Amino acid sequence: MTLETLLFYFFGTISVGSALMMVTRRSPVIAALYLILNFFALGGLYLSLHAQFIAFIQILVYAGAIMVLFLFVIMLLNLGDEKKLTEKISYKKIIGAGLSFGVLMELIYVLGFSTANLPPSQFEKATEIGTVENIGMQLFTTFLFPFEVTSILLLSAIVGAVILAKKKLK
Repeated sequence: MTLETLLFYFFGTISVGSALMMVTRRSPVIAALYLILNFFALGGLYLSLHAQFIAFIQILVYAGAIMVLFLFVIMLLNLGDEKKLTEKISYKKIIGAGLSFGVLMELIYVLGFSTANLPPSQFEKATEIGTVENIGMQLFTTFLFPFEVTSILLLSAIVGAVILAKKKLK
């Protein structure tokens, strides 16, 4: 077992564990902190898969900017009364738990008894795919038109937001 494989399993375990802790916490602030841990673990998974650019963007955008917005909204809502957040066990939760257990058993069966072997020729350029140079080359050559259409769409959304936010002068 190589160090790369060991790190992949380590970050995968942290990712799954922090996701489970996030959805089982009653406090939204604690759940948001576990979500940040999950984002960092996903960044580590991307690094172990040689996707450096995606790992950096994962940590910068999600763990940085998006989580600041989440925490701002949580603090803005002032969810101090936890009695309102409690729920009773209903038939929907029991059915959901049963379906989740079924999906878990299917995943264990598929991953545990899988005999599919991919040919190694598909992974010759695996270390080059996630680099900034390759993503930039693909973005500005193969996907130039969709990139430009997306930039025009985002620009029009910003202009629309400014127009809607602008107060009418009379």
